[in-house]
Amino acid sequence: MPTSSLSSFEFRKALGHFTTGVTVVTVEREPGKIHGMTANSFTSVSLDPMLILVCVDQRAKMLPLLEEKKRFGISVLKAGQEAISEYFAKGEQSAETEERLAIRYRWTASGVPVLEHTLLHLSCRLVTSHIAGDHTIFVGEVEDAELHEGEPLLYFRGEYRKIARHS
Repeated sequence: MPTSSLSSFEFRKALGHFTTGVTVVTVEREPGKIHGMTANSFTSVSLDPMLILVCVDQRAKMLPLLEEKKRFGISVLKAGQEAISEYFAKGEQSAETEERLAIRYRWTASGVPVLEHTLLHLSCRLVTSHIAGDHTIFVGEVEDAELHEGEPLLYFRGEYRKIARHS
């Protein structure tokens, strides 16, 4: 079996040719305190039951929270929410920065925190997880969903993009 000659940098650059949406995974770390993480490694898995997956780096602060809490939210970001994506991509979070960026949370009907003013909210219950390389794949069963108006924030070749309509 041939061994890949790609470096991890080259592999990441190659995968950057696949356009993704941008999501923020949220979990209540303690009563009233939310931790979030930007994730573009998110996809649907099954319609029956309704399952999604999200991949989390082994070093991420989110990893032990998901393992412990077993309930999480997914918020799909809208076009124009690049600053929110960048904020949650960093490890450090603060009330001051969240206030400056006008980040607001709310709880879904099933009691899961999500970001307000996003394209889609999903409330999920952890079903299983699998270690795969330097990430853990978390599979969640969707308990409820809320759809909102707008266009998605996209990520392609290391840059944020918007959907363009063909004329």
